[in-house]
Formats: sequence, C-alpha cells, structure tokens
Amino acid sequence: MVEEMYSNSQTITATIPKAEVADLHFYYGSFHALKNINMVVPEKQVTALIGPSGCGKTTFLRCFNRMHDLYPGNRYQGAIWLDSDTNILSRKVDPIEVRMRISMVFQKPNPFPKSIYENVAYGLRVRGENNRQVIAEKVETALTNAALWDEVKDRLKDSAYNLSGGQQQRLCIARALVADPEIILFDEPTSALDPIATASIEELISTLKQKVTILIVTHSMQQAARFSDYTAFMYLGELVEFGSTKEVFAQPAKKQTKDYISGRIG
Repeated sequence: MVEEMYSNSQTITATIPKAEVADLHFYYGSFHALKNINMVVPEKQVTALIGPSGCGKTTFLRCFNRMHDLYPGNRYQGAIWLDSDTNILSRKVDPIEVRMRISMVFQKPNPFPKSIYENVAYGLRVRGENNRQVIAEKVETALTNAALWDEVKDRLKDSAYNLSGGQQQRLCIARALVADPEIILFDEPTSALDPIATASIEELISTLKQKVTILIVTHSMQQAARFSDYTAFMYLGELVEFGSTKEVFAQPAKKQTKDYISGRIG
C-alpha cells in the first residue's frame, strides 16, 4: 500500500499509483491555465475530475496524452510520471509513444467514415500490425470488452455511422481499447447521450477498471458519485481537493468543495 499526502488533498491510500502529477503548470500562450497541480492517479481505479465549466478539467486531462502539443504556443511545466519512471511531459519523450500508452475517448462519438471492423482495427494498422488473424482476434476482444460484440458481430462490414449514438460511443471505446492502453482518458463521454445509453456507458466504465486505469472528466456530480473511486475538484485552474469519492462528497475537507457540491458555486 502507498500513502500520499498533498496540501490540497486528503490522505490517499491506494494500490500502486499508475501516474503521479508533480508541480504541473500549463500555459495557453501567456494564459496560465493550470497552476501547481499535484495528484496521484491510482492504478485500475476510476478517478473523476469535477468542477465548473472553464476550471481546467479538460485542459488537465489533455496533458496526459500530450494533445496540447498539436497547437503552437502551448507550454507545460512540471511533470507527469507514468509508472514512476517516465515523465511523459519531457521533450525527450515522443508524444506518439505517449498516445500509444494513453488512449482518449471524446465528448461526442467520433467514429471514422469506415466500417465497424475497420474503426477498431485502425489503431492496430497504424502501429504496423498486418497479421489478419491477430487483428481479427484483437478487434473481437476490444468489441467484447466494450460490450458491443454481440450487437455488431453479424454486421462488421456495415458503416459505423449506422450505429446508434450509444453504440458509436462504445465503438470509440473499443477503438481506444484495442491497442491495450495503460490509461484511458474520458472527456464527458455521456454528455451527448440519452439516459439509457448513459447508464450503459457508466456500467461499462465500472467494468473496464478491472483492466485499465481510467481518468474521466464529468460535469455531473451524480455521475462521479455513482461510479468513480476517487474524485478531484478543480476551480480556476487549481486542484482544490482530491480524495476518495466517498470522502470528498460526504466529508469535503475544503470549503470551496463543500460549496460546489452543495450548489453554492458552479
């Protein structure tokens, strides 16, 4: 067991941390978007990021797979240590390598204009996998792990656009899973879905943590309370509080957290 204590956190007791954020700052040009964030991401647990719009949740999430590198003028300061030995923000680390280890599922389903099968197989082909049997097995496994295989196994050649919104999001999850990532980032993955599809995705995420570490941004405190193991509350680019979800919601240590959860701010 490992215990970590930060000034803005309750005591976190967890199994091996998958990632550790140390003195992280992020800048959009001259705008200081993230300020001195320190946090552990426990392995094979669901960690939710909550806070009002514009507080830095998505900015923080996208640091984990170097998405900010795609735009000029963005700048990181500090470190995100993966497995205690690799600072994924280091200029010596290839962002492509980072994205192979850390996948992302976006707010709205974004299937490629390809068949269901090729949507999932795409990541394998990009990585140079050419063995048809290996690809077929991994595609089936990913679709099974995304709770979609039984619904699509007889129409793998159909366009992904023929799927419902909830099915498309599960397809995107399968696409994220196929290359066996160590962490999956979810950026409000149910905000564009109906309640039934939302419940399906939430159940799926709860199951996936047995296989992979999950970091999720959500605007819904109810959603965070339902299935996350840990919760981080952010406000104005700062990490105000981080702890077990049960403690953060039942006994928040910070007044700002209590005010947000009670609806006084947000």
